[in-house]
Amino acid sequence: MQRKLTAILSADVVGYSSLMELDEAGTLERLKANRVTIFDPQVTSHGGRQFKLMGDGALVEFASVIAAVNCALAIQEASEKTEAKPIRYRIGINLGEVIVEGDDIYGEGVNVAARLQSLAPAGGVALSRVVRDQVEGKAACVFEDMGEHTVKNINRPVHVYSVRAAARNEPEARKVEAPHKLSICVLPFANMSADAEQEYFSDGISEDIITDLSKVSALFVVARNTAFQFKGKSIDIPQVARQLKVGHVLEGSVRKSGGRVRITAQLIDGTTGGHVWAERFDRDLNDIFALQDEISEAIVKALKLKLLPEEKQAIEERGTDNVEAYNLFLMARQSYVTGFENDSREVEGIVRLCKRITEIDPTYARAWALMALGQMLLRFLHAGNAGNAGNVDDGLNAAERALALDATLAEAHAVKARIFSETGRQDEAATEIKIALRLDPESYEVNRSAAYLSFRDRRMEDAIRHFEKAMSLVGADFSSAGMLISCYNAVGNSQAVLRAAQITLERTEKVLALDRNNGTAIGHGSNALAVLGQAERAKEWMNRALLVDPDNYNMRYNFACSLAAYLKDSSAALDMLEPVFAHMSTGLLMHAKVDPDFDHIRDDPRFKAMIAAAEARLAGSS
Repeated sequence: MQRKLTAILSADVVGYSSLMELDEAGTLERLKANRVTIFDPQVTSHGGRQFKLMGDGALVEFASVIAAVNCALAIQEASEKTEAKPIRYRIGINLGEVIVEGDDIYGEGVNVAARLQSLAPAGGVALSRVVRDQVEGKAACVFEDMGEHTVKNINRPVHVYSVRAAARNEPEARKVEAPHKLSICVLPFANMSADAEQEYFSDGISEDIITDLSKVSALFVVARNTAFQFKGKSIDIPQVARQLKVGHVLEGSVRKSGGRVRITAQLIDGTTGGHVWAERFDRDLNDIFALQDEISEAIVKALKLKLLPEEKQAIEERGTDNVEAYNLFLMARQSYVTGFENDSREVEGIVRLCKRITEIDPTYARAWALMALGQMLLRFLHAGNAGNAGNVDDGLNAAERALALDATLAEAHAVKARIFSETGRQDEAATEIKIALRLDPESYEVNRSAAYLSFRDRRMEDAIRHFEKAMSLVGADFSSAGMLISCYNAVGNSQAVLRAAQITLERTEKVLALDRNNGTAIGHGSNALAVLGQAERAKEWMNRALLVDPDNYNMRYNFACSLAAYLKDSSAALDMLEPVFAHMSTGLLMHAKVDPDFDHIRDDPRFKAMIAAAEARLAGSS
């Protein structure tokens, strides 16, 4: 048995099954043309050997990881420049030991490459960490850390990076990611309060410190979604610093009790693990803003940086000077970002909190934007529930109020986009979401809105990109993970479906451990169980939830998705949908019309009749 170390490239056509279903002859012709003019010539010119061809997929070996990465980037670039309907690949590259038998290659090195391919973005390339380390500084490319992933049939987690070619005049990855003294990762501060529900406050403090330090031009700050992947984990600080290529790490804790708050913080040298600065602050809660400023300025001073006057002013601008308004906003936003968009009672609570916040401080733009989002959801998603009919102008007026206070607030533009989409003003919706993404591409609310707008247009690859981003930004968000199950299923990426289902189940189980009757979590969790082959457990979750909350129509909708798409029980799905359609809002009806989970029952006479009846009911009530 011959073994060797080699670089493996695994490629697969994006959405091949859907393309074949739409145009079999045309798809085969375009795939053949791509192979003849792009894929095969690039493999040959970069010294690769194609050792397995599997319909729409291929496995290629290279003696050099640099050649493999350059080949992958060349294939993707050339494929995107072809005709109006290009063949697009997902490509994964791994370096590992393989078993050679004749012209074929087997082993974990090949398996990991295949798993990486399933994690790559459409038209993109995913690498294992060992490949990234080998290529870094030796090729004109830029890397993005996608974190660790648990993949099928591989015992240990795989650390994944995406890679793209560096644009003209853009620093290469070596220069961007090389560790330097003036760089920092702010780890999530631990919640040391007696009440576990105060975690929203410690998370908010951590996010604000990240935001504050990001305003210092001479300091590189690791993004929030990357830093928060370490939340709740026992970690080795120097190892984290090496992994993230930063010179320093800030960690700490928050204890909030009554009107007092205690924050401990320590700045650690990423190379030695030694303390550069440490402090404990015991203050009145009313001093929280001054305390945050003090922490940020102490870090800047410890790093021997000069804080410019405009940077100091930017750090001190928080949107509100009122501590009660700030605390209530953190509470309201935490309720939203933990995946409760589909729970009408939670959304009602968010709106009530935001109304109270804007009474306390009418100039708090972010609170107006969050209120607008809640009012939009009540009007268009939850109008089937008593008392939630609302007025479309409520959400729009609140969004406009937010923008009058801060025209650069991306979240307000995003909620306007969703309102315009729900009311058929698609061109205006597209304009607003484009503005929102330009203003803040790292915003959770913006990416959620962009994902839903893409989903409604059946632009699944765009929806996947934004739901993935949202899921990475907020570790507790099970809703985006649940939506990814449907999106990946629609484009035929079975490995990614399983990954999304596993993440959904893990996150919903954490929520249900604290609130076992949470209908939103049960809906997404049962869907994940069905995908993962645990049909009986999925049905058990459904039956228990329906006994407790039979009138939760959004939960019933998710159950119907599971029954139709993954349990293949069309009759049960239609039975589950009957009361949902009888109370369905305009927004949910629009969603049902395009939801790929219902593709198997879309032509069923019962489904068509439910659609027609809902349309007539809503038309009569408008």
